Amino acid sequence: MQPLAEGKKLYFASDFHLGVPDKHTSREREAKLVRWLEHIRPDAQGIYLLGDIFDFWFEYRSVIPKGFIRLQGKLAELSDTGIPIYFFTGNHDMWMFDYFPEELGIKIYRKPIVLNTGRHKLLIGHGDGLGPGDFSYKILKRIFASRTAQWLFARIHPNLGMGIAQFWSHKSRISNQQREEKFEGEDKEFLLQYCRETEQHTHHDFYIFGHRHLPLDLPVGESSRYINLGEWVHFSTYAVYDGITVQLLSFEG
Repeated sequence: MQPLAEGKKLYFASDFHLGVPDKHTSREREAKLVRWLEHIRPDAQGIYLLGDIFDFWFEYRSVIPKGFIRLQGKLAELSDTGIPIYFFTGNHDMWMFDYFPEELGIKIYRKPIVLNTGRHKLLIGHGDGLGPGDFSYKILKRIFASRTAQWLFARIHPNLGMGIAQFWSHKSRISNQQREEKFEGEDKEFLLQYCRETEQHTHHDFYIFGHRHLPLDLPVGESSRYINLGEWVHFSTYAVYDGITVQLLSFEG
């Protein structure tokens, strides 16, 4: 990436889960996200959306999920003004194909990448499937990520396909949890374990992930930190890199 310009920052957010738990709540969250994007516009050199932006997404050749047009419009507006936006697929929106790149000018990433700012190295991604355990999900992810699974789902009529999608969404953990998830100690944080194992081989100053649904800022080593972005159903948290450090912040309380 280009060196960070004076007064500019990089912004990171994830797990908006638009679409749940209901249309009204999701619309309010979408409006808040639009306000956040406008808030960071003046000094944003890059915006990184680290997955699960939608609680479900599938692109047919000429059909996309209904709704979320206010967020898409704001992203298109920012992209058109020259602010680079990068979209990382999560476990809920892995069936993202060419709509965002072609219509909104937003590049899609499916795996973690390293950002080298010249001063720091940041490893960023959604975070699903990383770290120890959860073998059943890792197998399921490989199936859903396969071209065969995507081709088969595309054969379903959109009316039925989107109905299946809504059913899945209302079964998701963030749609059904009565309260936010809890931090149960560093030894239970699989992404932190992944960061510490990675750090033994390759140094990164900051590890930034989503997926966990908890805003976390934890030490990985003597000079390395793991930041989890939390989510926007309960926390409305995001991270900002200013060339010196990464801060975890909350928007509108």
